[in-house]
Amino acid sequence: MDLTIHTTALPHDDPEASLAFYRDILGFEVRSDVGHGTMRWITVGPTGQPGTSILLAPPAADPGVTEDERRMIAEMMAKGTYGWILLATPDLDGTFEKVQAKNAEVVQEPTEQPYGIRDCAFRDPAGNLIRIQELR
Repeated sequence: MDLTIHTTALPHDDPEASLAFYRDILGFEVRSDVGHGTMRWITVGPTGQPGTSILLAPPAADPGVTEDERRMIAEMMAKGTYGWILLATPDLDGTFEKVQAKNAEVVQEPTEQPYGIRDCAFRDPAGNLIRIQELR
């Protein structure tokens, strides 16, 4: 098999805030933005990597999701336990400083983890955990 990771999804509850975070703070390019109001599907990705994207999507837009499930998703998003992603950079300290300087919510400063990875963490406006690992 010849498979690649093309797109992964993260939920949003405020498309404008999420768009500003991924575009203006992380520097991702906007690849598409469809829908209206809070029902928008926004695709972003790192410049120079057109084959890899993040779809920022309304979390409970699927008609098969029950009202109880919608409430559970909203509660998990509010606690920051619903969505997360791992990103990577060769310059963790520089990236951390740039993201922090733009007032992103810091969860963890650059730290050497006991399992051999050095990383930091932020939250996006929807509460998603964004871990950034240092490439070595």
